[in-house]
Amino acid sequence: MCGVVGISTTADEAARLGYFGLFALQHRGQEAAGIAASDGRVVRQHKAEGLVSQVFEAGQLDALVGSQAIGHTRYSTTGAPGHRNTQPFLIETMFGPLALAHNGNIVNAAELRTDLLARGMGLQSSSDSEVMTLMLASMAGTNWEERLAQAMHHWMGAFSITLLTSHQVLACRDRWGFHPLHVGELPDRGHAIASETGALRTLGCTRMTEVAPGEIVVLEGDDIRHIPAIDPAARGARCSFEHIYFTRPDADWDDRNVHDVRQRLGRILARESPVAADVVIPVPDSSTPAAIGYAAEAGITYTEGFVKNRYIGRTFIEPTAHLRKQGVALKFTTLPSNLAGKRVVMVDDSIVRGTTSLQLVQMVRDAGASEVHVRVTCPPITHPCHFGVDMGTYEELIAHHRTVPEINDHIGADSLAFLSLEGMRTAIGDPSQHCDACFTGDYPVPVQLSLDGLKGQFEGMLQ
Repeated sequence: MCGVVGISTTADEAARLGYFGLFALQHRGQEAAGIAASDGRVVRQHKAEGLVSQVFEAGQLDALVGSQAIGHTRYSTTGAPGHRNTQPFLIETMFGPLALAHNGNIVNAAELRTDLLARGMGLQSSSDSEVMTLMLASMAGTNWEERLAQAMHHWMGAFSITLLTSHQVLACRDRWGFHPLHVGELPDRGHAIASETGALRTLGCTRMTEVAPGEIVVLEGDDIRHIPAIDPAARGARCSFEHIYFTRPDADWDDRNVHDVRQRLGRILARESPVAADVVIPVPDSSTPAAIGYAAEAGITYTEGFVKNRYIGRTFIEPTAHLRKQGVALKFTTLPSNLAGKRVVMVDDSIVRGTTSLQLVQMVRDAGASEVHVRVTCPPITHPCHFGVDMGTYEELIAHHRTVPEINDHIGADSLAFLSLEGMRTAIGDPSQHCDACFTGDYPVPVQLSLDGLKGQFEGMLQ
């Protein structure tokens, strides 16, 4: 997953607004961050590996002059971590400068990359986002809207993107609508685009609307134009995992409030999988609304069992061998006074590989809990995601090769239950408009070889 922003204003403040927008999207990507800004003639950018606060200092923002900007926080899916794959991608074209920031994953990226190479174009990264940037530059058309509309027909998979030219900010979503993208009005001075409504609220936006699947939005100064989808998909594919885990709980998208959806997940889970217990605790933060819903439905006391260190993120300093072995102890500590002697229901949003759950269960036991019952607010994840969520391979997904009782034995809980597929769909909404392929294997778009299949060879060639 990644986060994107786009800013168009009537004042030279776009990069600074983009910076604060990226702060609100830090949870969507902690590997790298970048901003590109235009003053109407020149596009300047700064990007690097690290958190937003590590990448940018005041002087660097001051150098990004202009009334229009785009920004990106990176969590790698296609393309290895590293400076070559940081975004935005910025190139010079015969039509002027072009920068691109992308959230998602193009499943036909390897095929498109091969075509670019056959046409004599050079690439510097293993990212599908660079492929998209070069394709846009090679499209025919009298303006960037026309080139973008053409390119979108070639991109199969998930993309919520922002583009920066010398005088415009453009944005679009794939025609399936996999991941969120919203636009809001900056009162009296322009508009902003962001992956989540929480980022727009941070910037003081009003009149926020969702960018429709397949739609193109064009910002210039304080003007905005909407170009409706030419070829919308027959079925929607909004990512169910955005509701379950990734999106901030204060976000509104898909005509739903994420916090409310997560509470419904917890309530339905309590009805499906009750257990005699004394307290319900969440694995913070995304599971907190679900744990509140579970406790309310079950009539069991809700309390906190974990304290999360919100300053850990993805550190570039390797912990000691002892701390590596402890794993999640870097991020979580327990509250023994709330757990000792208690029968505990531990609510988590998902179990992917199983290593974190094993350690969390043991931490709750070490805090004195007499029983630990794990309840998960989604079905078992049995298939990898190819549309922008890094869940791992089939071999890494514990539910792909173990039954629920076997997973329970692995994590050491007294009991384990997952929300049913039907229960999840009831909480989230119309299954015909959502992608739940990680639970079912029913991919809404045919999956081809991704660029990750070429990544090792390509990165080796560039060293």
